[in-house]
Amino acid sequence: MPGPPAYEPAPSREPAPPLPLGVERPPTGHPEVDERLARLADADHLPAEGHAPVYEDVHRELRDALTALDARPAPHGQPVPR
Repeated sequence: MPGPPAYEPAPSREPAPPLPLGVERPPTGHPEVDERLARLADADHLPAEGHAPVYEDVHRELRDALTALDARPAPHGQPVPR
């Protein structure tokens, strides 16, 4: 004779915890850029509402890195691009 039906707890109404997306970021060949892009993984452990500040911060850092490239002097003996 079968026993009583097994008790199954009610499903949780809490949101699921954040999970990493597992998006691969291949190296760009520029260590400064790679370092900044690696920070995008910080968003993997945050709820969705926490992603925008991380993305904005990384975007600002990448923009600053690109601006710094424009400010670097040309190698000696080479014309400065305009």
